[in-house]
Amino acid sequence: MIDAWLKEEQFLAEEYNAVELLHAFQQEMQAGLAGERSSLPMLPSYIKPVEQIEPQTVAFIDAGGTNLRVGLATFDAAGEVHFSDVHEQEMPGRSVSIEADAFYNAIVDCLAKFSDRFNRIGFCFSYPAEIQPNGDGKLLYWTKEIKIPALVDSLIGEGLIQALNARGIHNKSVVLLNDTVATLLAGCADGQAFSATNFVGFILGTGTNTAALHEGSIINLESGGFASFRRTRADRWLDEQSEQPGTHLFEKAISGAYLGPLTYALLQPLLDKELFSSSAKKALERMDTISTIDLSLCVGGAGQSGWLYSEAFSQSDRDTLTSLFHAVVDRAALFSAVNVAAAVLHGGLSAQRACITVDGST
Repeated sequence: MIDAWLKEEQFLAEEYNAVELLHAFQQEMQAGLAGERSSLPMLPSYIKPVEQIEPQTVAFIDAGGTNLRVGLATFDAAGEVHFSDVHEQEMPGRSVSIEADAFYNAIVDCLAKFSDRFNRIGFCFSYPAEIQPNGDGKLLYWTKEIKIPALVDSLIGEGLIQALNARGIHNKSVVLLNDTVATLLAGCADGQAFSATNFVGFILGTGTNTAALHEGSIINLESGGFASFRRTRADRWLDEQSEQPGTHLFEKAISGAYLGPLTYALLQPLLDKELFSSSAKKALERMDTISTIDLSLCVGGAGQSGWLYSEAFSQSDRDTLTSLFHAVVDRAALFSAVNVAAAVLHGGLSAQRACITVDGST
């Protein structure tokens, strides 16, 4: 009955035409590149994949949603990278609101310990930034609950250089890049080892994004915003309940933050169809969402703990829920494949191979 109902809802992966989806994705990419209205902004990074990694030591900064990491990366003659002096702490501004100086000082405190060992800094910045032709980036707005309001609309690299100069540390350069661009670059050494000429970076974790090549340079697709796909009743319901309705529609269909909630959205009409036991129905009606992790652990047989294994749920109830989750994951897998295929095709097909680098918990 579940499969028949999912077919009626047009939610099953097989209800989508993969070729039509691919063409729609490609059309949105082209529109974004042309500066036309598009759900894919196609942001330039002003970075090209390196053809050869020279032996050198550079400093790196990784400002993620949870942690700030600072250290040294040394490349040997074979292109292998070796990390040293790595410091990790909570991302400044995550717990309490801080001023810009506190953010930069946290980074400079680390860099100062080995400032005589590097001249160049690679800054992986996992927040919306308008990258400049000189490699700097202007912060557009904070996400992930970071609270450093004074940095919005400022050039992050320029602020770091000023903080370093104030500490007496001079003649350093910095390149700011999106984490998806960094993911693409991470595959360059391995890709070149098997003669790859095309590179794609794909992140599928809490959220999603893609980087691809365009005329030899790396483009940040901001692919979580792709909107030219058929949305179902569950998609619309989930979007309406989200913090930012009408945005990041593709992300809400494929990424880890939403696979559980999307399953919850799917089951809402089923609560009145007597598919669940009375105790399971009551338990589900008391819930306002479902965790992706809980469903993933249940499907993977990683243990028999948590609410799904409480007395309220029979094995039949669990089977129904996991069938819904499988449908959500199968469709997300199709969408993800279309996403990656479009990025690969845009970079160009040739006799050589493409190197696809993937990161993210999902």
